[in-house]
Amino acid sequence: MTLEENAASPPRPMQPITHDNLLINFTTEFHRVWSINSAKAKPGTFWRPTPAPDALPGYFPLGDLFIPGSFNINGDMVSAVVCEKDLKGAKNSKGNALAKPADFELVWNESPSPSVTRTSIWRPIPPAGYVALGLVCASDHRKPSPNTVRCVRADLVVEATVGDLLWNDKGTGAKLSFSAWTIQPPTAEPGEICFAPGTFVGVETYSKPTAPGTAYALRMQIPMQITAAPQAPMLAGYAHPPSSEAVKVTQVARLPWFAVRDHADPAEQFFSSPYYELKRTDEYVLIGHDHNTSDNTRAAKWITHRTQNPIGLRVFSGLTSIEIDKAWPSVALSDRRVTKLSARLPEHFTHSENSASGWMESRPQAVIAMVAKQTAVAVYQMESHYKLIREDGTQVAVEFRYTDDSSFHLTQFPPEQIEIANACRQLTMSTPPGSEDSGGAVDIIAPSALELPTATDSAP
Repeated sequence: MTLEENAASPPRPMQPITHDNLLINFTTEFHRVWSINSAKAKPGTFWRPTPAPDALPGYFPLGDLFIPGSFNINGDMVSAVVCEKDLKGAKNSKGNALAKPADFELVWNESPSPSVTRTSIWRPIPPAGYVALGLVCASDHRKPSPNTVRCVRADLVVEATVGDLLWNDKGTGAKLSFSAWTIQPPTAEPGEICFAPGTFVGVETYSKPTAPGTAYALRMQIPMQITAAPQAPMLAGYAHPPSSEAVKVTQVARLPWFAVRDHADPAEQFFSSPYYELKRTDEYVLIGHDHNTSDNTRAAKWITHRTQNPIGLRVFSGLTSIEIDKAWPSVALSDRRVTKLSARLPEHFTHSENSASGWMESRPQAVIAMVAKQTAVAVYQMESHYKLIREDGTQVAVEFRYTDDSSFHLTQFPPEQIEIANACRQLTMSTPPGSEDSGGAVDIIAPSALELPTATDSAP
């Protein structure tokens, strides 16, 4: 999945999300279809996303929205809309991303009561290979036009579950029963975002629907920009090297606006920063240096402190809703967001391919190296810094760090004498002899019996 640079939503352009030949964008323009005006029924309004043709040409809604109350949501709410990607004459082997409904099935209509405006709710019947992501409300009893909504090819969506009750027709005087429910996307896999466009599912009863295949959500991969890691440092002499090497942005996760809490109304956030960048910067930091001027091999030991801070990480997650080692959000981002989601960062981005417990580990480590005679040794460790940036370049929340315990690097001068007898063993809970610090111990041993080129030792 990539980002397509060809659509705009005023007053600020937004690159649409591209999933195969499906384009997904957002609108703040809606048409009021029907408002509940019965004194005994729960108040609310059914709205249809209607993006201006000059702003989002070719975009369609996936279904209508239900918003409690009767206030005008134009310019305040944001809803997803979809478009077929222009393949420039080529054809997708899987077929079009979107299709018109083959027909509509009546789900509910009100009785001819004086207190109720004539209305009806319909379920789009998708053609084979496609699914409908929402229902359609009509201000009369006539079947909607096939151009009202679009259905989505089944491989472009993910099966979702039915969420909370939105509305039911109790008190309207209607003869038929009806209830509308939110769509809850599934827990995202690493590197993905699953999100519901704000549409709803409905049934002809007041009971929550449980049958599979009734609710679907859109999905996307989190766009990543990945560059090579910084080059491992090399000792060029016996002198003490700099404490850190060049800093380099190595990975950037691009997050859409609805996946980030930024303490603003949905439309304000959408217009001000359609995307956010979570940048990871890597650098090699010097753990220790030793110059052995004697004629005997000796041990050198250093204590390295981890840079990850569980408290700081909780502050970042609390302000942005973004979780580093699991899916988010743990709670709804706001009551005014119609887009429900589940997102999870790629594991290679968060250093959690094997285990996420490293983010909570704050104990120091002891690093031990055997330094050959007349030799200088330096041991480095990789550090990653994370910062969340809006489109205008301003920072959100706080920066946080991670010490990558699997990226220890040993360099020696003269380089032709570097010798490794034993790779770093599994980190342990024991304290090295003579150290009062608790934590793991990493052995980097260079006896004089072997002659090997520069090596990078790692501890899992």
